[in-house]
Amino acid sequence: MSFTHAELERTEHPVDVVERIASVNDWRFDRDDDDEISITVGGGWTDYQVAFTWLPNVESLHVACAFDVKIAERRRSEVHSLVSLINEQLWVGHFGLWESENVVIFRHAIILSGGAEPTPQQCEAVLKAAITACERYYQSFQFVMWAGKTAREALEAAMFETVGEA
Repeated sequence: MSFTHAELERTEHPVDVVERIASVNDWRFDRDDDDEISITVGGGWTDYQVAFTWLPNVESLHVACAFDVKIAERRRSEVHSLVSLINEQLWVGHFGLWESENVVIFRHAIILSGGAEPTPQQCEAVLKAAITACERYYQSFQFVMWAGKTAREALEAAMFETVGEA
């Protein structure tokens, strides 16, 4: 099987679309490179560091969302188990451990092959998916790291939902 790659001319750089979204929402962002933007988005539990990177060789706009939870070596195995349990529940994107930085990261990509242009709606949707996943599972990672819970216990505790009002 042979694959050919031809870089097609785009009317707008994919990262420019993301920069406009960050500007409209008054999020802090940094763009040191044409192909990457880093955005800080406030969440209910913590601030999330979101990076969008244009990968021209695979014509994809990659999103990576990290949050501040340093993984202690003694809990690394349990965190890997938690990541596996969480990923079984996700339809879009996945969690992993960024070994060099020792943090949890959510990743996904929008494939824009053949010169497809990203829409603001697509970029907002992938950003929302990243933040929503991080918000939903943030406590699970905290329970494993700081409460000494197993991956399954942490996930069950974080997914517990109350019904009604007191």
